[in-house]
Amino acid sequence: MNPKQLRKLKRQVDQHKSQQADAPAVQTASASTLKSANDYISQMTDFREQFNDFSEAAFLINQVLEADRLLARGLLPQPLPELLLPDNFQDTVYQHVLKQYPIGDKRGDQVWNELSAALPRLDSALRNFRDYLEATYGMWAYISAPFVSDLSKYLDGRPTLELMAGNGYISKGLRDKQLKQVIYATDSKDWTTENETGKHPVTEIEQLDALRAIEKYGNQVGAIVMSWSPDGQDIDWQVLQAIRQLPNKPEFIVIGERNGATDSKTFWQNADLMENESLNRNFGQFDLIHDRVYIVK
Repeated sequence: MNPKQLRKLKRQVDQHKSQQADAPAVQTASASTLKSANDYISQMTDFREQFNDFSEAAFLINQVLEADRLLARGLLPQPLPELLLPDNFQDTVYQHVLKQYPIGDKRGDQVWNELSAALPRLDSALRNFRDYLEATYGMWAYISAPFVSDLSKYLDGRPTLELMAGNGYISKGLRDKQLKQVIYATDSKDWTTENETGKHPVTEIEQLDALRAIEKYGNQVGAIVMSWSPDGQDIDWQVLQAIRQLPNKPEFIVIGERNGATDSKTFWQNADLMENESLNRNFGQFDLIHDRVYIVK
């Protein structure tokens, strides 16, 4: 083990991060870009054992595994921290190995080589957790139990329509919180042929596209929720215009990344946006996507 190896590792990790930054923020999950669910979780479990002595890495890995455990049981997960290793983590690993083995000790060289080879792969796996959620659960916006609790309190029992519900994580959470609250969960289910969205519903979802759902239920609700409308499609702008025409003026709550990975440019240009602190308190960012919860008029 020697300092040159540390510098080499830093160059590898920096190059990897640069490639990640230049890549599109959201990619369509496919067999060529994502491992199967079992492979990913098995890999993360192996990383937890390998980096068990490093609290910074172990904490992030455990957060990923616990989120997956809850989702696999049909439960909403807890909020995630930012899934990024500290900038000085390579130095931390180097110093840890150096304390155990003196420079020139072949045992230390072996440990260092194994850890340094694993670091870029761990960094990539953490950054790809959203891809795993999309491919496995059809979860695009990360919906946590505390966020749904905040949303439920904010809605205060108002009849609510969810558009583009996907697998229904938001509606299920709201239904579990308020058994008597009227929740209309709707989705066109057009995406079932392309990814996991709509294939594994966690609650009852009516097959209706967004405009038909507004036509059917818009006058009966006090709030409408829309999460992660596809970017590059102006259906969100059509939705906003339709909601603006409703005589009962339901509140429109949107989850998305402004001028980023979700919704159309037309929507963001024409939407009157307001961030509500209580709705964003438990809706934090854990990767390069910076989606927020907006009240839209």
